[in-house]
Amino acid sequence: MGKIIAIANQKGGVGKTTTAINLGGCFGVLEYKTLLVDADPQANATSGVGLDPKNSRNIYDCLINDVHPSELIIPTNNPNLDIIPSHIDLVGAELEMINMPNREHMLKKALDKIKDQYDFIIIDCSPSLGLITVNALAAADSVMVPVQCEYFALEGLGKLLNTIKIIQGRLNPELEIEGIVLTMYDTRLRLANQVVEEVKTHFQDLVFDTVIHRNTKLGEAPSFGETIVLHDATSKGAINYLNFAREILQRNDLTKIGNNDKQFQVGNDI
Repeated sequence: MGKIIAIANQKGGVGKTTTAINLGGCFGVLEYKTLLVDADPQANATSGVGLDPKNSRNIYDCLINDVHPSELIIPTNNPNLDIIPSHIDLVGAELEMINMPNREHMLKKALDKIKDQYDFIIIDCSPSLGLITVNALAAADSVMVPVQCEYFALEGLGKLLNTIKIIQGRLNPELEIEGIVLTMYDTRLRLANQVVEEVKTHFQDLVFDTVIHRNTKLGEAPSFGETIVLHDATSKGAINYLNFAREILQRNDLTKIGNNDKQFQVGNDI
C-alpha cells in the first residue's frame, strides 16, 4: 500500500508546489514509484512537470464525474513519477460537491482504487482550507507543512494545525503530521536563522533536519517542465530535495539499500 502525503499550508508562496514536484521527482529517481496529485485549481504542479492543464482530463473528472483515476494518470519525463493533473474547473468543484453524500471523502474514495500501484502518492493542496483541501487531508496518511524562512513564518500555522486536529477527530483519525519543512532559506539573512530557531523551538521533533535553500535552479526548473533532479542534479536545490526525500524515507523505515547512500548525506543542511 502506498503512503499518501498531503502537502498543505493555507498560506500561499511557501513552496508547497515546489516541494510536491521535487519531492516526487526525488522519490522517483530513488526508485520509489510515485504519483503526484495536483489538487490546486491553479494547476502549477501540472504545468511544472511539462503538461498543459487545458489538454488533459483531470482531477475534476475524478471527483465530480466519477471517472476512474487510472484513466487520468499521465507519466512525466521524470523516472517513476506520474501525475493526475488539475484544471481551473476545480474551482467550481467545491460548490458542486456541497450536496454530495460523503463529500469530504470523494478524493479518498478515488485514491483507494490506485493506492496499491504506488509507493508514494503526493497531493499538492491549494493555499486554502476549503473542501478540496479537506478532501486531501481526509484521504492522506500524513500531512507535510512547508514553512517559509521569513518574518510571518508562524502566521496561520496554528489555524492549520487546528484544522488538522478537527480532521483527525471527525474524518481521518489515522492522519499524522509527517513534519514541517523549512523552505526558501537564505544564508545571507540573519532573520532566516532566527525563523529556523523559532520554528524548531515551537515544534521541535516535528521539524525536518533538512532545510530547503533559495536556489535559482529551483525557480527556473518549472519553466522547462522539469523536476530539479532532471534540470540540474548538481544544484543546491536538487541536493536539498534528495536529502529531504532520504530523510522522509529514513523516518518511515523505507530506505532501500544501494540507492547512492553515500552520495547525499541527510542532515541539517544550513
